[in-house]
Amino acid sequence: MKKRLKRILLTLITAYILLCRFLYFFQEKLIFFPHKLEKNYIFGFAEKFEEINIKTKDGKRLNAILFKANHSKGLIFYLHGNADCLSSWGEVAKTYTDLDYDVFMLDYRGYGKSEGKIKNQNQLFEDNQTAYNELKKRYRENKIIVLGYSIGTGLASKLASENHPKLLILQAPYYNLTDMMKQRFSFVPTFILKYKLATNEYLKNCKMPVVVFHGNQDEVIYYGSSLKLEKEFKRQDTLITLNGQQHNGITDNEDYKKELEKILNR
Repeated sequence: MKKRLKRILLTLITAYILLCRFLYFFQEKLIFFPHKLEKNYIFGFAEKFEEINIKTKDGKRLNAILFKANHSKGLIFYLHGNADCLSSWGEVAKTYTDLDYDVFMLDYRGYGKSEGKIKNQNQLFEDNQTAYNELKKRYRENKIIVLGYSIGTGLASKLASENHPKLLILQAPYYNLTDMMKQRFSFVPTFILKYKLATNEYLKNCKMPVVVFHGNQDEVIYYGSSLKLEKEFKRQDTLITLNGQQHNGITDNEDYKKELEKILNR
């Protein structure tokens, strides 16, 4: 009986170790879900837009789109979620161009027509900074608003913390990915997570106002994430709760649009 229990215990331990190894070496496939596009793919958005290629430090080309408002007041630097690519994310641009803001959207490595693969979070940070530097050649930084959605909120917070945009807007942010891992996979040791994306730490270094939007029915990133962030807000920071809102569709939420218009018109 004891030998049988030992065998069962050994089997369980071995399976657990193998699971942790799998999660460590393949976590990019569990976090990022890119949709690839052919290099000759032609975008067909109704808004005026310019397709841009950003060259990274290691020579890769990242595909981006700059949507143009009729009477531009500035730029929304938009960092999208972990799935799909610009062919679908570009649909949200109209909400901002209608409010007279140009919108820059970047596809991360391996997404859409962007080259390369995501290998670590510092690579993502560097790519976003490279793109931001290019946009600063076209727009004064006090006219730039950094906006992140879902996985893009940690990236947006990091970018804003190391630059001086006018404002940072976060849609459905996580406190950090370590916290998310504890919530979803409490049986997995957090030290195997390569992508910490510590939004809470980045916000401490943000000098600009921060506005957070989060639906209290979010089924992907729990609403409590924003309540945790709110406890660490500076005086000028704001949490706006979208009642009944789930994870997807925040940009189409009428309450979001009303509050956004007020914020952009300040």
